[in-house]
Amino acid sequence: MPGLAHSLEGQDLGHLRIVADLWGLELVSQERHQAIRQLEQSLPQAVADGLAALPAEVRQALAALVAEQGRLPWGQLTRRFGELRPLGPGRRDKEQPHLHPASTTEWLWYRGLLGRAFFDTPEGLREFAYLPDELLAILDPSGPSPQAFGRPARPEERAHAFPATDRILDQACTLLAALRLGLGEQDLPDAEDWSLEPRALKALLSTAHILEAKGLPVPEATRRLLEAPRGEALALLVRAWLQSGEFNELRLLPGLQADGSWQNDPLATRHKLLAFARSAPAEQWWSISALVADVKARNPDFQRPAGDFDSWYLRAASTGEYLRGYAHWDSVDGALLAYFLRGSLHSLGLVDLAGPARGQPAAAFRWSRWAPVLLKGEKPTGLKEERSKFKVNSQGLILIPNLAPRAARYLLARFCDWLPRQKDGAAYQITAAALERARRHGLHVRQLLGLLKEHSAAPLPPNLVQALKRWEQQGAQARLGTALVLRLGSAAALKALRTSRAARYLGEPLGPTAIAVKPGAGRQVLQALLELGYLGELGEKAD
Repeated sequence: MPGLAHSLEGQDLGHLRIVADLWGLELVSQERHQAIRQLEQSLPQAVADGLAALPAEVRQALAALVAEQGRLPWGQLTRRFGELRPLGPGRRDKEQPHLHPASTTEWLWYRGLLGRAFFDTPEGLREFAYLPDELLAILDPSGPSPQAFGRPARPEERAHAFPATDRILDQACTLLAALRLGLGEQDLPDAEDWSLEPRALKALLSTAHILEAKGLPVPEATRRLLEAPRGEALALLVRAWLQSGEFNELRLLPGLQADGSWQNDPLATRHKLLAFARSAPAEQWWSISALVADVKARNPDFQRPAGDFDSWYLRAASTGEYLRGYAHWDSVDGALLAYFLRGSLHSLGLVDLAGPARGQPAAAFRWSRWAPVLLKGEKPTGLKEERSKFKVNSQGLILIPNLAPRAARYLLARFCDWLPRQKDGAAYQITAAALERARRHGLHVRQLLGLLKEHSAAPLPPNLVQALKRWEQQGAQARLGTALVLRLGSAAALKALRTSRAARYLGEPLGPTAIAVKPGAGRQVLQALLELGYLGELGEKAD
């Protein structure tokens, strides 16, 4: 940091006299530069002698500056410890704010403990409050040391643990198969218990160059990901995430909608969020809410260039309200940090989570056993191998266990209708419609049969093999449709209806008092019956 000579350089002689008077010092010189040199020599000792008598709120502000190696963004300091009123020399001498400071910031300012200057940062020039070097050495003689954000989790916050997993690999397989089939995100809610919602996972796969610009899987990159051992595949995704300036958690934050062309820096923000999380001791459960609150107190503008909370247009998706200004920090910046821990870090196998009970939001995190190597971009060891076999029954239902080969499941999913995911794995159904769709994509039943024979736990049911071969030769052997049947109370009523204007809506007779009705014509037939003097009603799901 700059020294006292720098922090006092821009002050007039009146301000220098105020500093001296408040510390009980006498300025001998009436010349400004000589007065600065006198304060430079005598003020450090006066501060050292008076430390024990400082008010509690002043010690708190000094501790906050020391914790950040002697400087804080000016806006952050004033939000936390109060504003400095902009008073010129005349008004200052008249109102004497040093005798009645309106904030802790003013208390520090008029005692010469605080400097104010622009410093160069990766985001450009920013205005900071700082402790002059001579005073920082007094307040922190051992030098700055890292200080964790937050506190250890309480027992109730970590009562139920959710260990890190590599399930994101299986979810990536599901999403890739869906995209290859042309399915949208809206078609996938039951396909997986998504740790990252499909929109965010799609963005991650894009930043790993596994998806092309139009969102379709890149064949060779997809094959490498799905055929790689699980540890290697997980490391691939983590490396892409760590290095990406395109994967933007802020714009992916659930519940927020971004408007306009403003730009943030997701890579720089990710590194800062990682630093906050990594300040927590390894192998210790750490409170998520306490970490968020501490970041808000100590470094609230971690992603905001020059502390600007107004230029990004973000709306609450539920209400449409724009969330601009520091007042919405919890809904934007705080929510981003919580999402980073519960979403990105946990989904990528980097942290374990815990909560008060099953089904409740995570309240604590702990670095996972894989984190040390994954954060270096290396593959973790000890992940299970994909050796499980498919289970196929005679009705064409296929259950694929969680540890079946992902590459095989990716191909199988393109031949089948998808069923809601089961606890033990993914479920699929062979249907004529799904086989026809696969044929349109250039796939053949012989490929499906080969895949099933290679990966099934037992020999394939003979009837299923025969049905698949017949379908490839002749197509569907039967068609089951939906019919609307009208049942009347008498043959006379049916006869009258068949000679009415509703006759064009009727199909084949099904008996003396029943007849088929053309699809979609139920209401017209009932209206014609009413005109003939018969009341009727639509049965359940009829139209």
